[in-house]
Amino acid sequence: MNEKKVREIFLRFRKADQKPTTELIYHNDFELLIAVILSAQATDKSVNKATQQLFQQANTPEKMLHLGEENLKSAIKTIGLYTSKARHIMAACRLLIDQFNAQVPRDRTSLESLPGVGRKTANVILNTCFGEAVIAVDTHIFRVANRIGLAHGKTPLEVEKQLMQCIPNEFKKNAHHWLILHGRYTCVARTPHCPDCIIRDLCEYTHKTKV
Repeated sequence: MNEKKVREIFLRFRKADQKPTTELIYHNDFELLIAVILSAQATDKSVNKATQQLFQQANTPEKMLHLGEENLKSAIKTIGLYTSKARHIMAACRLLIDQFNAQVPRDRTSLESLPGVGRKTANVILNTCFGEAVIAVDTHIFRVANRIGLAHGKTPLEVEKQLMQCIPNEFKKNAHHWLILHGRYTCVARTPHCPDCIIRDLCEYTHKTKV
């Protein structure tokens, strides 16, 4: 995809939504970290439903440890992989307290040292909490980028690197959110809503849904 098309795509995204953000509900950096860990292979809606009560009881690493792993599992049991996620969260909280003064670190290496935190989660935190121009490639972004022609990668890391190279700097900070929302509501997996798409004429997908 040429530079002119890429720029126009993000100009349209920005015009439609000037301040995109995550749909996870959180009130501090720690809450977002926990919500993102929980969101792996789960919907934001299911995570928000579980954390609504959880964060009233435990919105800091210390309070989460005080809550305990069994109570945490009970609070998040409606979310997939809740047993392993609870274990990772407890271990992450201990590390946050022991090594990071109970604060969410703002560098990738430290973030990825936390149990349950990989590159995608680290990028979400760096972008949403600390305003860094990085792109967290989840299933939506991976699908959208490959489908519309922004990137052609076989792995999330390949797609991330290509997006970071092709997206103009002025759009990088919000690109992550625009692409996720586009994939969640318009460029959906099975039958994309091409007739309603604001970038339909720019998209290079060859099997567009007809009106």
